[in-house]
Order: sequence, then C-alpha cells, then structure tokens
Amino acid sequence: MWESCSLTRTCNTHNPKARKGFGILVDTLVKRCYNYNMNLEKPTRKKRVDRTHIIYELRVNGASYIGVTAKTETTINKSVLARAAKHFYRAKKENKDWLLCRALRSLNDKSEIEVLVHETLRGKAVAHKREVELRRALKPVLNTDCRGD
Repeated sequence: MWESCSLTRTCNTHNPKARKGFGILVDTLVKRCYNYNMNLEKPTRKKRVDRTHIIYELRVNGASYIGVTAKTETTINKSVLARAAKHFYRAKKENKDWLLCRALRSLNDKSEIEVLVHETLRGKAVAHKREVELRRALKPVLNTDCRGD
C-alpha cells in the first residue's frame, strides 16, 4: 500500500482538490512524492585532531631512536609493537640508507628490538612538538630526520 505523504497540503499529487474527477483510482496512478535532495554529494567529514599519539623509543644494539605514532591498535603497547615491526619490515625489504634501517638489518628478529613508551598525548601537533623536545633532550643516535631540531 502507498505510504502517506507528509506533504498532503502542498503536494499536487496527493491533494484531493488537484485530482478532480479521478476518484479512488487515483492512488494507483499517482507517483509518490520523492526526496530529490538525497542525491546531493555528502559533505566531507572533518578529520579528527584529538587522536591519541604515542612517543616511543626503540633501542637497537645500545643505540636509540625516538619516534611518534598514532594509537591504531586496541592498546598502546600493541600500537608501538606494530610500529616497531613496520620499522623492521621496511629495513629488511627496502633499501633505505637511514641509520635506524642499518641498525635493524643487523638484527635477526624483530623481538630483539627494545621498545619503550615515553608518553601518550592527545593531538598530532602536540605529540610532534613534544617528540622534538625529547629528541633535543635525549639526543638519540639513530634519528636521521632532524626536522624541528
């Protein structure tokens, strides 16, 4: 059965005065009212800026690396271990000449990487700013990207 139109007073197809002389058969002949506005493009979603970020340290053969990553896993520890595994994979598979990659290539397994969590912060900009402060204070040997230092 046809749904009732909420626009009964303004809709010409469902207004009884607009369909003079058609009687009961009009319900089977008349098109329903349709919302044409739903075909418009969706507005773009605003990116979140309050995501949790983690500042971590990797120690490889006594040398250290300071980095920042977003919390992508269920726990902070899982997120940092996943990031360390990604560093290890890239060091083995890609020919990067970074100090961290060279140090990681000397290892046999990713479990040999010592992972430390320094801080967790809300917001990407705040986390990157704090990472630069920690890099200046701790002076890690394996960091080659010195942006902000």
